[in-house]
Amino acid sequence: MSLVSLADFKAHAQEHLSKLSWDFIEGEADEGITYNDNIAAFKRIRLRPRYLRDVSEVDTRTTIQGQEIEAPICISPTAFHSIAWPDGERSTARAAQEANVCYITSTYASCTLEDIVAAAPRGFRWFQLYVQSDWELNKQLIRRAEGLGFKALVITVDVPVTGKRRRDIRNQLNLEANIMLKDLRSPEGNSTQSAKFHMSLPSRSFCWNDLSLLQSITQLPIILKGILTKEDAELAVKHNVQGIFVSNHGGRQLDEVPASIDALTEVVAAVKGKVEVYMDGGVRTGNDVLKALALGAKCIFLGRPIIWGLACKGEHGVKEVLNILKEEFQTSMVLSGCRSVAEISPDLIQFSRL
Repeated sequence: MSLVSLADFKAHAQEHLSKLSWDFIEGEADEGITYNDNIAAFKRIRLRPRYLRDVSEVDTRTTIQGQEIEAPICISPTAFHSIAWPDGERSTARAAQEANVCYITSTYASCTLEDIVAAAPRGFRWFQLYVQSDWELNKQLIRRAEGLGFKALVITVDVPVTGKRRRDIRNQLNLEANIMLKDLRSPEGNSTQSAKFHMSLPSRSFCWNDLSLLQSITQLPIILKGILTKEDAELAVKHNVQGIFVSNHGGRQLDEVPASIDALTEVVAAVKGKVEVYMDGGVRTGNDVLKALALGAKCIFLGRPIIWGLACKGEHGVKEVLNILKEEFQTSMVLSGCRSVAEISPDLIQFSRL
């Protein structure tokens, strides 16, 4: 059977994976209100197409942090890709490189940063950091990412603790234990450093005042991931970050927060164009991409759908997922009268009364 949509990949991936792995990947927090609303919120938005425009040529390219990408469809940081495919993040990185999009590599990747870079040496990558209580470890990780050519630092801010994921609890999956076993030393590290460089859970004390310490460590652009309110967006701008990533962690952290697409409007209005705004959560079709850009996102990022592609066909599955969404997005642009990403504007949007 041909897989022609992201929904097809989801169904096929579930057939390929064990229940334990599937529940970890899909696992929502608490009642799953936000998890479900991420998708439903897109369907409450309608499009207002414009016709009789020359759409014989349509260009999906854009830039993020000054670097050109083939389409505003990139890869969010997600943990432990080897759950879905033996080659793990190496396959994901190769697919992103071929598609010429950005891949945000997770602190909790199942492959080393060095192996990921070696698999796709020409790839465009950002590094996602869960800030640790040990600032020496933070410094080592950031310097390592810089040395490997990562182009930005994405700081996840919505995990002072892990949300209650009922599926994992029922399955007796101890995620915290798996995280604690991860060794963050570079391959050149020696055994005497082992205790020092094992992962701990994200710091509960990390706060706005600590951003200046991060900025003193690196010249990389700093992007805050997990912002949902105008108040935090304004503080992010005040603290001189270079980007804001609207996200509710795929509905895996605090339940009953706004859907990402609903929070996007508030955040975009608050920053007033001073920094780029990105989003993830609930994007499943080309129309969803169009809606997010019309509401002010510079780019969308995909989480679970990338893992679905990986589970189905490894690197080739990830490439197919990215290509399906890019083609759908291009069709949506043509059918709405947009010849370039720059022509996608809020005028395209109508909020449904339903």
